[in-house]
Amino acid sequence: MAETSSVQQATALVVSAFFDELARWGVREVVVSPGSRSTALAMCAYELGRREPERMTVYVDIDERSASFFALGLAKASGRPVALVCTSGTALANYYPAVLEAETSRVPLIVLSGDRPPHLQGLGAPQTCDQVKAYSDHVRRFIQMPLAEESPRAVSFARQAARELVLGALPGGRLPLEGDAVASRACSRMAGPVHANFPFDEPLKPDFSTPGVFSAGRSALDGAGGLVGAAGVVGPEVAAVSRLSAAVCDQVKALISGRRALVLAGEGTCESLEEAREVAAWAKAYGLPLLADPLSGLRSLGDEAVIDNYDNVLGRDDFPVPEVVIRFGRYPVSKRCVQKLAAARPIEIVVDAGETRDFNAMTDLFVACSPIDFVRSLLTCDCDAQASAGFLSAWREANAAERARILSVEEDSQEGTAGDAADGAEVAGDAEPESAAVAPRPEGAYVREILKAAPAGSCLFSANSMAIRAIDTFYVKGDKPLAVLCNRGLNGIDGTVSTALGVAQHFEQTTFLTGDFTLQHDLGGLALQREIAQVAAERGKLAPSIVVVLLNNNGGGIFEMLPQASDEPYFARLFLAPQDVDFSHAAAAFNVPYRKVGTPSEFSQVYGEMLGTPGISLIEVKLPLSGLKARYRAYQ
Repeated sequence: MAETSSVQQATALVVSAFFDELARWGVREVVVSPGSRSTALAMCAYELGRREPERMTVYVDIDERSASFFALGLAKASGRPVALVCTSGTALANYYPAVLEAETSRVPLIVLSGDRPPHLQGLGAPQTCDQVKAYSDHVRRFIQMPLAEESPRAVSFARQAARELVLGALPGGRLPLEGDAVASRACSRMAGPVHANFPFDEPLKPDFSTPGVFSAGRSALDGAGGLVGAAGVVGPEVAAVSRLSAAVCDQVKALISGRRALVLAGEGTCESLEEAREVAAWAKAYGLPLLADPLSGLRSLGDEAVIDNYDNVLGRDDFPVPEVVIRFGRYPVSKRCVQKLAAARPIEIVVDAGETRDFNAMTDLFVACSPIDFVRSLLTCDCDAQASAGFLSAWREANAAERARILSVEEDSQEGTAGDAADGAEVAGDAEPESAAVAPRPEGAYVREILKAAPAGSCLFSANSMAIRAIDTFYVKGDKPLAVLCNRGLNGIDGTVSTALGVAQHFEQTTFLTGDFTLQHDLGGLALQREIAQVAAERGKLAPSIVVVLLNNNGGGIFEMLPQASDEPYFARLFLAPQDVDFSHAAAAFNVPYRKVGTPSEFSQVYGEMLGTPGISLIEVKLPLSGLKARYRAYQ
């Protein structure tokens, strides 16, 4: 019995110190996937949250894949590292897709896996596999933890391991300030996933009556330690802004002076609304058109330098051709933009914290800093914008013309005829249309209704595939701040529902725009309805509101826009792949309020009713599988 007690005490001391140190260094959220071998990790995280709820919040998700993407969403929205806890065996493998997304999207994720002790490895013990460096080079740091010991050195190592994981997930140690409208917290920095593997011997349950739990080995700087400059650790100040040298500023100015130059502002350009304003002010001062990807954070401004309809403009034969392109962040959503600018082969200046991310192999000058540091440095330098003023005017005129084309979707969606009513019944699946000549409402009409009604300061989370392309086309700039986010790291549909729900925990209101393939692929994420309500109740609050808008064309409609499109039988079988899912039953299974609509005006009414509803709710818009390309053509 004495030996058993010693194991439990050692486990309690080491693991509680580890989580206490994570909290001291800015980790505020842990997502637990239940399992036996990870008992100590789960219980220590939960106990810390119970004792000090302001320092740690624990979410529980029984599906490891969903849990990992939920954690990724929490970290994407907050910019803070989020810890994930799982047991041994296949549980760890189920986190792999989210780890890959976190790596490519630069999201700070801390994976903590429970494991069998060394004497059970390689001997056929159940739920046991080699977990050492399981994620290979896809994580920025791996630490193999030793078996827990009841010693000061073991406790000290646990705390240092926690520090190393935070610094590996968030290099530079910069945590975001709170209170500003979020554009993209993580993508502009070299953040990423890390992994620590914890072997545990039985008995697995930690003894919280052990003296020194959560306090053993804590630094004398308690209350002031952690990440210097992080909000809530040593105060609201942040580290001094990194300035470019005068030589670099002169080099950049020399390249753009007297040339037609523009800025390609992709995901990761701005972390906040204030940064967006600074970028726009710099662009105007230098006479530069800002081609603003929907994930750049710049379309929350109605500024004249922001070119929001750039994809349409680049589809014109007379688009203003640049001689210099300054690229912030990753390449934009628009494939046409990437191809047209590559064909023009301008001088390309890439501004990024550490990578070119240049699959076109066009980088002429690489400036290793964040976009905002680049802008702040150049704002202090004089520049003659006269030569580029005419170029900016040309882009503004073309952009205004395309805005009118795009917004015509609102007029085209107006109702009032018998044929319109019949069309609404058809797409809702409630009746046959009276007139087959009446075209279905375009997807853009519903996207425009979302963008008009979504509250200022709320989040619009987009699925990939056609959802993000619809937002790119129909999201025109304005003075309403919206946080527009998406998993664009690997452009996949895996875990998208769960990511959106994780993001939503940092907003009062979130709208999630998705297609049917994406929703079906992560349908189990809707099971988080109960957990979201549980955590909110523990905090004495209502759950945040998440309205899921499903544009359901019953298949892979995007492939109609791609070279695979064909009238041959293989196309429907292999790519369109109709599924015939009744999402009303899926919503009922997870206690999610559900409505089906057939017209933009009906959608507008239902969407307005669901905004502010605590928890997850679902609006389904039925659309035909065929004709997608034609429905977009009029607006592009």
